[in-house]
Amino acid sequence: METYIAILRGINVSGQKLIGMEGLKIHMQSLGLKNVVTYIQSGNILFKYETIENNNIAKRIEDKILMEYGFSVPTLVKKANEFTNIVLNNPFLSNLKNYPIVYLYATILSEAVAHDSIISPGDIKGNTDEFIISGDVIYLYCPNGYGRTKFSNNFFEKKLKKTATTRNWKTITKLVELANNISD
Repeated sequence: METYIAILRGINVSGQKLIGMEGLKIHMQSLGLKNVVTYIQSGNILFKYETIENNNIAKRIEDKILMEYGFSVPTLVKKANEFTNIVLNNPFLSNLKNYPIVYLYATILSEAVAHDSIISPGDIKGNTDEFIISGDVIYLYCPNGYGRTKFSNNFFEKKLKKTATTRNWKTITKLVELANNISD
């Protein structure tokens, strides 16, 4: 069995698309997912499952949420080792500028970005935020906080035509830690 991490986009934000984590866990177990663990209310699910196509299980999770809760939630699924690679390859952590972790984020995309659709932080004038696109991950540095950045999920989805969901760096690293501790 392989360890996977599913991240849901836009639940439990501003009183919208409310999903309790205990109920979500039960619904995920009903899909045959094993050793299901949820982390915080923003929709992070860790689980074990036979080797699968990530998009297939994401669709099954989306369908289950629609059936149980009556609304649609974009879901991205990656193998735990893909999240480990996100952590290991953050260019802001290997930079001499010494970016504070509290201002770092990772936006996960539904698929890698083609080189001809790459955008630049300079696309928005007067912006102090920075981002670096690497395949299907956008590493963000937002010194004024994610709530104030112009580089939101909606911005990237519109520009890149991909589903996107963002997590702060603490959450990304905690997901890797939890994935390493899920028992078989």
